[in-house]
Amino acid sequence: MGRDRRGPALGGPAGIDAFATTAAVDNAFADRFHPYYAELCALSEIRKKPGFGAEFRSGSGGHSVLYLGGVCRDRHAGYPTLKLCDPEMPATDCGVGISVNSHYRNANWVAVEGRDFVFRGLLASDEPLTRAAYEATQRHAKETGVLDGVEFHEALFRDKPAGMSKRDYMYDISVATDYAIRFGRDVYRARVPLDRARMALVVDFLNGLNVPYRAGAKEYRWRLFNDNCSHVVHNALAAAGVWRPWPIGRFFAIAAFNFPVPKNEFVDLVLRMNDLPIEDPELLYGDAVARRLLIEHETLPAGPGALVQAERAVRDNAVYDTAKLRLIFYDYHLRGKYHRRFTRIFSDPRYFDLSANLRHFQTRCAAARQNRRATRPDANETERARFFASYDRAVARVAAEVECHLAALCAPAGARAEAVA
Repeated sequence: MGRDRRGPALGGPAGIDAFATTAAVDNAFADRFHPYYAELCALSEIRKKPGFGAEFRSGSGGHSVLYLGGVCRDRHAGYPTLKLCDPEMPATDCGVGISVNSHYRNANWVAVEGRDFVFRGLLASDEPLTRAAYEATQRHAKETGVLDGVEFHEALFRDKPAGMSKRDYMYDISVATDYAIRFGRDVYRARVPLDRARMALVVDFLNGLNVPYRAGAKEYRWRLFNDNCSHVVHNALAAAGVWRPWPIGRFFAIAAFNFPVPKNEFVDLVLRMNDLPIEDPELLYGDAVARRLLIEHETLPAGPGALVQAERAVRDNAVYDTAKLRLIFYDYHLRGKYHRRFTRIFSDPRYFDLSANLRHFQTRCAAARQNRRATRPDANETERARFFASYDRAVARVAAEVECHLAALCAPAGARAEAVA
């Protein structure tokens, strides 16, 4: 395929719409290559128009959702609970969006099934959001039990419109935050390919978070500096060995100066998954998270398939104002390092185009093999010996996968279609 996409600037709707279009084909291939994956989704602010149930607007810091491919919601649990999907299920039929919300009283997060429903509710691609579609999406959310077993803080119901039931109000204020998120928000998605074993660690971590709230031992309280949506997403990825966990419960005055926010986390994840120098095994050995990942899972801490995607909120929209949605960085300067890194990500095809991404890692795997000829650990250093043996096998496996995936991408159109069927 060999496309050389020069990414348009993302300052306006045209740039985001272009990226949403260019990613469609790559998603099908990526699902085939990596059926288990996590996507950190940084969501913009939301501005709801009056006259549609709950009045709702958010701050410019946005929201964060974690989408897990290959994971299902346990519908028999009667409460937000995850499980790994049957490996035989098609990729399009399994996956959940995990959303943390300050509304919840007896849960840390809820799970919404199905990629299409998580991102665009019942709307078809490019379909306008009407009142009828808005209401139909809420009915579907109720029918599938998105909020089964979940209770909201009583104080939230003070603003409930007269004549609306509490249950209807809960589903109404969850639209475009917990499900159908593109109804009212722009979305920036960063994918992390995983395997089944590492995804199981994510599932166990998330299920464990909800245990004390389900049992009634604790009441959930969302805290901006110490336990927000980005803390949960970050630490779920940490459970899979992506990066260090982010501590929660720190002293307020300390936490306020350094806490995770959606757009910063998006940038940090993209760069770790794509730019960590896998050609330098000594540097990786010095990174405690990378060292453990290689020794325990024989997996490189960066590799192909960690693509980004940007999608606009529904533009033809009767319910939400989506003209200029903000999603700010928390940075030291107005045009600080995160702004520069964000611009670089959406200007270099290797971050968002699968073919360019694969060719980039093809070159890096070759460099890693070349560099290894000069790095032989002392056989008496047990941990280092295990690390380098795992590193060699991981590089060889990724190199073989890259060649296989490139061959599939470069196959004739009919063969490509069969590869992702």
